[in-house]
Amino acid sequence: MLRVRDGFRRTQIAIAALFCALGFQYATWAARLPALKSRLDLSEAELGLLLMACGVGAAASFPLVAALTRRWGSRRLAFVSAVFLGLLLLALAVAPNYPVALLIMCADGVGVGCLNVAMNAQGAALESRYRRTAMAKLHAAFSAGSLGAALLASGMSALTSSVAAHFGVAALLVILFAMYADPALLTDDQPAAAPAEKHRRGFAVPAALTLWLGFAMVFGTVAEGAMNDWSALYLKDVAEASSRVAPLGIAVVSVMMVLARLFADGWRTRWGDGRVVRAGSVLAAAGLAAALLLGGVVPALIGFACMGLGLAAVTPCVYVAAARQGARALALVAAMGTTGLLAGPPVIGFVASGSSLVWGMAAVAASALLVSGCALRISWAPAEEPRPVDEPTGSTT
Repeated sequence: MLRVRDGFRRTQIAIAALFCALGFQYATWAARLPALKSRLDLSEAELGLLLMACGVGAAASFPLVAALTRRWGSRRLAFVSAVFLGLLLLALAVAPNYPVALLIMCADGVGVGCLNVAMNAQGAALESRYRRTAMAKLHAAFSAGSLGAALLASGMSALTSSVAAHFGVAALLVILFAMYADPALLTDDQPAAAPAEKHRRGFAVPAALTLWLGFAMVFGTVAEGAMNDWSALYLKDVAEASSRVAPLGIAVVSVMMVLARLFADGWRTRWGDGRVVRAGSVLAAAGLAAALLLGGVVPALIGFACMGLGLAAVTPCVYVAAARQGARALALVAAMGTTGLLAGPPVIGFVASGSSLVWGMAAVAASALLVSGCALRISWAPAEEPRPVDEPTGSTT
């Protein structure tokens, strides 16, 4: 019993290391965008295109990710893509010009797509094997990795202005995360309920369930991405917050999301994924809508907190449900989520420019509510008592 319990914890920590590595890698280059902009002499438009290249690479990676997952399995794909992402940091640090940087960022998006699917497949397989919820805490590890990268960026910037030195240290840490995780990852990584996919070749129309999962992911990531990009501007321009208070919008959303993910696995065990997603998305939509109607700084911060709390468990639950449908479904849902994250903030910007930022934020609330509508069309796995740790559903390695 003790050996199996230790096996579960060891594998959970190993998968968490992958989530942490992805958050760390992403936040590392994001934190040094001003230095990269200066070194490559980029305009604002060129910098925006550089960021878009990463999102386009991730969104377009679906066919490759699905094929590699079937051929290699998620364990090998996770290790290779994590090492690849670490090396890309080094390449970005020494990119000689803008076109090369664009190619590197596009490749980074593909690597992100690969690792995103692989690590979520591992997390879903861990839950399936032990019948113990773990995915929400794994997603919290992503945020922890982002925080660690921000702290490292601050420290390295104080020591040296060299982006290459900073990215060299960060790349080494990402590769060490991958090396630490690899021995304890699951090799039999297909959830028990996943349909057989290995004989499918070429294009196949996704099942209705997969599409509803994808739409739920799109609307959830649209709302999440828009909150990150537009909350500070809403506080400053609409709620008339001071320059000190305006950045707290992002902080409130992020802190509530991390805290909720630390507890969300318990909610999933008690009430089931479907109820958690439906209730959470309704809370997010209602909280933000009430804040917009009331106006003011305090209602806005409370509404933003509701968004972070309500949306926190959406992506973990959707990833678990998609993984049960197989590697192809998981890859498609992940790509749709990336598309939502990429397209959400510009869409909200278009709405705001055509009317006002209040209506733009109302569209964010509507997007959160649509998650609940999609969740009604999804057949979620029922809540169940966790299997005792000495009774896994399969081998531990």
